[in-house]
Amino acid sequence: MTPPPHPPTQTESSSDSTTDVTVEHFDVLIVGAGISGVGAAYHLQDQYPEKSFVVLEKFESFGGTWLTHKYPGIRSDSDLYTFGYRFKPWIGKPIATADKILAYMGEVIDENDLGRHIRYHHAIASAEWSSSDNRWTLHGTRTDPTTGTSQRVAFTTNFLWMCQGYYRHEKGYTPEWPGMADFTGEIVHPQTWPTDIDLSGKQVLVIGSGATAATLVPAIAGECEHVTMLQRSPTYFVSRPNVNETADMLRDLEIPEEWTHEIVRRKALKDQAEITRMSFEYPEMVRDELLRLVSEELPEGYDVEKHFTPKYRPWQQRLAMVPDGDLFKGISSGKASVVTDEIDTFNATGILTTSGEQLDADVIITATGFDLSVLGDIAFTVDGRPVNYADTITYRGMMFTGVPNLVWVFGYFRASWTLRADLIGDWVCRLLHHMDELGVHKVTPQLRPEDADMETGSWIDPENFNPGYLMRSQHLMPKRGDKPEWQHTQDYWVEKDALPAADLDDGCLVYE
Repeated sequence: MTPPPHPPTQTESSSDSTTDVTVEHFDVLIVGAGISGVGAAYHLQDQYPEKSFVVLEKFESFGGTWLTHKYPGIRSDSDLYTFGYRFKPWIGKPIATADKILAYMGEVIDENDLGRHIRYHHAIASAEWSSSDNRWTLHGTRTDPTTGTSQRVAFTTNFLWMCQGYYRHEKGYTPEWPGMADFTGEIVHPQTWPTDIDLSGKQVLVIGSGATAATLVPAIAGECEHVTMLQRSPTYFVSRPNVNETADMLRDLEIPEEWTHEIVRRKALKDQAEITRMSFEYPEMVRDELLRLVSEELPEGYDVEKHFTPKYRPWQQRLAMVPDGDLFKGISSGKASVVTDEIDTFNATGILTTSGEQLDADVIITATGFDLSVLGDIAFTVDGRPVNYADTITYRGMMFTGVPNLVWVFGYFRASWTLRADLIGDWVCRLLHHMDELGVHKVTPQLRPEDADMETGSWIDPENFNPGYLMRSQHLMPKRGDKPEWQHTQDYWVEKDALPAADLDDGCLVYE
């Protein structure tokens, strides 16, 4: 889909005399045109069409993760019946490749005429709230894709909807290991995959064991001479055919796609809820079943205990999906192998592990995760004071004490991200209607008197969920309280009822 050339309708414009930049104003400003931002635009247009809005995206098109990640085999690790929007039926395989997801998002934009609201090549550097004006002012740059030159831009808005995601797209996370400069081959991070790389006939070493590694290894196993997945510790994997029998049955009965989507979606969510519940109540039983299923996919006698048995309980980190068992097929065929060990040092020809094994490679791929980004690394100020989000407490995992008229979409770990994007879309539109009914212009989360002595902790309890990227950056994130109003519960099955019923006048939100 080609981005539309015409801009969205603006409500007003003015000039900033200090910078000689035209300032455009919108009722709502959405940052990011990924899965969250496109969903936010849809919900706002559908539920409050009187509001003017714009979507600012720093990249050349929509898609977020599905646009920026180019590594081989890039695909979802959530089923599209729940990762897709609730308002747009998914027609296709449950686990989808990036191009299929982008095509789906493009249809959402086209079918709802959202393209006229989206501005591409717009990067935001700062956001300043003024209580005297009850407005955010955003400063940034727009890059001309033809010339590569940039010009300053400025926007004001009554309400800021942050949908830019939660990690840095430009560069992934790679640890600093001894001897990396000595390696004579090529070191690549999947997040910055080179388009001209040729793996044919080469020995490839993939460091990591999460969803990215599980995608990459089978995708390149037939192309390179051999690929080895080097992991410090194993991940839980779930292998299943990339089909949905319920959806196929309903389509065979010529059930309307909207019904099929909703039925399959509900069944998937019910199944996920049951697995999540059992992982907390019967972790050993779930662990044994997951490992039994993995054993069935691998050659007899394969050391599943060493290579596929994590140290943590199921669902303390994401379960990595392996559609059609492709990772295990690569291992069984001999084209791929797994080494469970730690890195002692890089050297000229590869990596020496702590156990003394030399792993030679022509190319080393560091599938080692990403760097967390708190609200896009934008410099925020409120009435001239810099905002340090680590000093705030979150309101329901989307707003922050002392920060007015701002919502951040942060999805689920154990369920699809889009489920929460949809819920927050409803909630924001309800909040905007409520503010207009009250005749107010400002809403700020604030602890109530009964919350004054509330115990606070890190954004996510490590005993609940502890992926590496979050543990490395917990100190940058807002705090959580010990009450539901002051935390991101990470529980879709609670929030699907709690958010629509949340009392907007319970004292947590102060209106002015």
